[in-house]
Amino acid sequence: MTIVRLGYVAMSMNLQNCSPSQTMTYSQFAKIKDREAAIRKLEKIAQSNIDNCLRLLKHSYANDILFFRLSSKLIPLANHEELQDWHFMRNLSDSFGLINEFLSEHPMRVDFHPDHFVVLNSTDSDILKRSLKTLRMHELLLKGMKIDPEHRCVLHIGGAYDDKEKALEQFIHNWGFIPAGIQKMLMLENDDTTFHLNDALYLCEKLGVPQVFDYHHHLAYHDDLNWEQHWGRILNTWKGSPLPVKMHISSPKNTKDFRAHSDFIDAQMFMDFLGVVKGSVDRLDCMIEAKQKDNALFQLVDDLKKYHKIEWVDQASFKID
Repeated sequence: MTIVRLGYVAMSMNLQNCSPSQTMTYSQFAKIKDREAAIRKLEKIAQSNIDNCLRLLKHSYANDILFFRLSSKLIPLANHEELQDWHFMRNLSDSFGLINEFLSEHPMRVDFHPDHFVVLNSTDSDILKRSLKTLRMHELLLKGMKIDPEHRCVLHIGGAYDDKEKALEQFIHNWGFIPAGIQKMLMLENDDTTFHLNDALYLCEKLGVPQVFDYHHHLAYHDDLNWEQHWGRILNTWKGSPLPVKMHISSPKNTKDFRAHSDFIDAQMFMDFLGVVKGSVDRLDCMIEAKQKDNALFQLVDDLKKYHKIEWVDQASFKID
């Protein structure tokens, strides 16, 4: 038997005026001649993002959704070189404290998926420094919410740079420059164009990092690999983690645009996957990556109710034998 928990990404299609990713460009910031007034405006946007994040967590918990991806855009301009004197964590500590208070009383699994510009296998030292700076910001956000950062950020491997094997070894080389705390925070995901499941497993096994299996990515790019034969290896990468095994689930938009995410999840495609892995692990947390966000989760729940092999634990979790 396996317990499956469903989660969704960063935004709700049901809550109005609840974006956690409102932004402000540096050009907009610079146009405000009074720097203190500009920072106050920036903090007001950040405050609204954090407040909306808390609303999203409450909405999720009310619907038994105990797995949620936080927006990486909570604090606009947090890493901008012209704002190094902005102590946003200190100034927004009370708001982060409210999230901590909620999560302490209502335990949920939350994590981040930093944007694609975080590249850890680059040979460009400036790109690596910017990537580490962004990851440090994510670590600060997690600590500000008093969330243990261990295995809370999932990343793609990066670019192939015309030589995929060399790019994998460059990742291992660069790993030595990554602070231990950030190393501990990371998970790696197979992608749909460059680094397939076996590439990700190579790094994960070498570096002791959990492998987040993206089923849709694998179907889009698998280089004739049979994922079922490697499922045990995926599970083994999680043996040292305090968190349950995590995966990503999405569905292709259509056969022509297979890599693009659909609005919703193909329930039969998901069941085909679960039919193989059920019983191999006690719990599996499945992050839904779909355009319709929480509506995609609600629709998937409705679609799965026709499958008699499933026993529902609550509104967003079920057992499968």
